[in-house]
Amino acid sequence: MIIREFVATDWPGVEAIVAQVVAAGDTFPYDPAWPAEVLREVWVEAPPGRTVVAVDGDQVLGTAKMGPNRPGPGRHVSTASFMVAADARGRGVGRALAEDALAWARTQGYAAMQFNAVVESNEVAVRLYQRLGFAVIGTVPESFAHPQRGRVGLHVMHRFL
Repeated sequence: MIIREFVATDWPGVEAIVAQVVAAGDTFPYDPAWPAEVLREVWVEAPPGRTVVAVDGDQVLGTAKMGPNRPGPGRHVSTASFMVAADARGRGVGRALAEDALAWARTQGYAAMQFNAVVESNEVAVRLYQRLGFAVIGTVPESFAHPQRGRVGLHVMHRFL
């Protein structure tokens, strides 16, 4: 597996992952009714942000997007989001994407990385981020409508770089 910059020809593989994750409705606050062009607009970052893919040959296993968390006075803090294809989970793809995002943020001069909305019931992601040095700095209660569990909280997670 390698992680590289997203190119336009990656979109069909990325779109399949994004559509799959959004349709599941249990980890991202994206509307499953959004058409592909909206998903692309939301997922593919414009500079100074960055979008990457994790690939094995021609197969896209996962994708990440990253950039400044906020403009202006908040631009020294980065953010990132990650999606992994269902059939590639448990193989280290998410960890590799997260480590790549952290390394990129450091080289770009960011002081920290913050995740604004990690679904608290997404225990695999929460544990991974904690192993990578993130702390839950707050939880917005009942702010995500999980399709099986009902309303669950969204964690704000942070770490200094």
